[in-house]
Amino acid sequence: MRSLILITSCIGALFLGQSLQAKDGWKELFNGKDLTGWKHVGNGNMTVTPDGLIETHSGMGLLYWTGGPVGNCVLRVVYKMRDENDNSGVFIRIPIEPREEWMPVHYGYEVQIDNHPERSKEPEDEYHVTGTLYSLTKPLAFPGKPGPQWNTMEITIQGPHTVVVVNGVKVTDYTEGQPVPEKKFSFEPQRGPRPMKGWFGLQNHGNHDVAFFKEVAIKTLP
Repeated sequence: MRSLILITSCIGALFLGQSLQAKDGWKELFNGKDLTGWKHVGNGNMTVTPDGLIETHSGMGLLYWTGGPVGNCVLRVVYKMRDENDNSGVFIRIPIEPREEWMPVHYGYEVQIDNHPERSKEPEDEYHVTGTLYSLTKPLAFPGKPGPQWNTMEITIQGPHTVVVVNGVKVTDYTEGQPVPEKKFSFEPQRGPRPMKGWFGLQNHGNHDVAFFKEVAIKTLP
């Protein structure tokens, strides 16, 4: 009888968990074991650590989700830097499937992961802070935590509207067509509109920057 009660309780908990997951609406895109569903382009690479984290390695490249363009959704990325500060990013609104690393830079948006510039006295560095659209928007707040603390970033893509929240605090609230600063360097993204739906991915950046990702999830919006 005790075994029967235990089995019944486990089955009930399983169905409850499935129900809550369905109600919550999040779909996990990283299985914690390998990079099934993902593809890397550009220099460097990414691997999965023994404890189930995506780790960036050298060079500048992009690990993108091969499931196709997404729009009207929320992307949730849980990440940490190896050191007090390391450079990475989440690319969104990429117009076509990536074949190399620079097209996403110029024609998508990079949601920056880089806390160091918030300590800089150079005004233009405000455009390079965690949670901003790289070189395009100024931060509304500075909630990014240095490594090796974990951070949660939620990116809402809804039509022409992009909102970025880091650790529960809004950093970016941008609508297509709002003013942006002029381009200063060749490596900065081209100015102009981005698509309502696009591909997305994670950036590995430079030989000395290491970031870890333990969750990448998506929730569809109406």
